[in-house]
Amino acid sequence: MNEKTETVGLALIVALISLEIIILKLTRKKIQLDLKNWISNLSIGIGERFTDLFVAPLVYLLFQFLFKNYRIFTVPENWWSFILLLFVTDFIWYWYHRLSHRVNLFWAAHIVHHQSPDYNLTVAARITLFQTIIRTAFWSVLPILGFSTTEIFVVLLFHGIYSFFTHTQLGKNLHFLEVIFITPSLHGVHHASNSEYIDKNYGDIFVFWDKLFGTFVKEKEAPRYGLTKPFTSHSFLWQHFHYYAELFYAVKTEKNWTQRLKIIFGPPERLDGSYRTILETKWIQSVNFEIPTGLKFYVIAQTIASLLILIGATWFYKLINWEIGICLFAILFLSLINIGAIMEKKRYPIYIEIARIAVLVILCLNILITRA
Repeated sequence: MNEKTETVGLALIVALISLEIIILKLTRKKIQLDLKNWISNLSIGIGERFTDLFVAPLVYLLFQFLFKNYRIFTVPENWWSFILLLFVTDFIWYWYHRLSHRVNLFWAAHIVHHQSPDYNLTVAARITLFQTIIRTAFWSVLPILGFSTTEIFVVLLFHGIYSFFTHTQLGKNLHFLEVIFITPSLHGVHHASNSEYIDKNYGDIFVFWDKLFGTFVKEKEAPRYGLTKPFTSHSFLWQHFHYYAELFYAVKTEKNWTQRLKIIFGPPERLDGSYRTILETKWIQSVNFEIPTGLKFYVIAQTIASLLILIGATWFYKLINWEIGICLFAILFLSLINIGAIMEKKRYPIYIEIARIAVLVILCLNILITRA
């Protein structure tokens, strides 16, 4: 996919998210739209999409290398191979997804996707680079089976588009599709913390795998979205790294390496839930407060600016050298960290602002020198 197509895709996603918010505001009085959650979701998505600009070409090269040197078969590119690849991809997804919920080392990356107490299209954006790397490891099976890299990327794109539309509370009356497909209702169940919904509905497109392996359940009572222990922090960094910190803390408390390995590769219920409270009390100290109107507009403006950086970097991707890339990375991630810090009433945003301005000056000088 070229840069212009990707940019149009990003703009379309933003438009659909905006449209969903308008529809929810007009038609669903009981659904609360929390600004902090909305911005947190978008911040994580913006960070992931920016890093993916530089990671995706490496994944393409990896798949090409595996296809060229280690493929077992050679699958021709035609309509039936596309359908076959779609089913194989979704099957691999099911097991990647299931293991991401049952193995702490993988759950540390995937938990970010489940932190939001809301359920809307912005939640689909809560994907981290760590999760992308783990998924890539699973999908590396595809070129080894003999599917071409181009066809894999097309199917993965379709896969991602489909799953984007299942992260919504609109269209919950599509139960007639649940014989074959995962619907917003079924995937909403997967995002719920109700005891009867835990570890259910891992499928991404097709419902077969859940029914086959005993993890299927339909929505009955209203889902309570988010984690079983609600996650309240809006810190960009803490959202990404809190579970890794909890794992490290848990491992450090164990002297026996057998027990340590059981924690790392065991299920989430093996990890003591009090560890997060201990670490947050010591390091994070989140403050739940109503953002003043002035700061609210500033946070929204910073989010829009970050989104524009992502769109601009996507459109002009081929013109970005490593110096500009590093500067854009620094500006963007300092902005995303700052947005979370402001929403948590931290004292250090002023220092992040100074650092961001310094990097912006360096970027401008670099562009001027390059053009001179």
